[in-house]
Amino acid sequence: MSEDHPVVVVIDDDISVQESLEDLLRSVGLEVRSFATSQEFLQLKFPDAPGCIVLDVRLPGGSGLEFQKILLTSKIQLPIIFISGHSDIPTCVKAMKSGAVDFLTKPLREQELLDAVQMGIERDRVRRREDKIVAELRERLDSLTPREKEVLSLVIAAHPNKVIAAQLGLSEMTVKVHRSQITRKMRAKSQIELVRMADKLGVLAAKP
Repeated sequence: MSEDHPVVVVIDDDISVQESLEDLLRSVGLEVRSFATSQEFLQLKFPDAPGCIVLDVRLPGGSGLEFQKILLTSKIQLPIIFISGHSDIPTCVKAMKSGAVDFLTKPLREQELLDAVQMGIERDRVRRREDKIVAELRERLDSLTPREKEVLSLVIAAHPNKVIAAQLGLSEMTVKVHRSQITRKMRAKSQIELVRMADKLGVLAAKP
């Protein structure tokens, strides 16, 4: 699996709906994994590839909305496209507020579904790229010494070397050396870029 081979998960207890969606999605070159229940899906080790879930709102053993809540608290971050045999506006609103890509009613319009699936896959691709960037930045941050992390939190708060030195009981020259090391290890090309990196990592700016 790779970024070029996305996977679409279909969860619907109606076999005829499963087969119809499989035929449609495979006709545009997408790989499909179908399940009758959300519990079956949770037993799957999902491949390392972008994807999305086409999820029926009404499922045996728990609703699609309940499953959406489970996914929000799990490590599975696949975008969801809800499908339903009923035009239920309150349910639709809840689903969309919780981050669903779309809410489609049966009988499904083929192009409408394909557009929603492509939107979901692209959303997942963006998330995966962002996760990869953050993971790489986390490795760089972990390479800093405890003292360098202290200096970093003051640097991103835009405090001058003199203030940082006084706060940490260091000489200005030592602070300059630490700043140089931080910039090198984080591979930051500027102060602004360093601040952006710290923001992605959730590093808080320290007050003197």
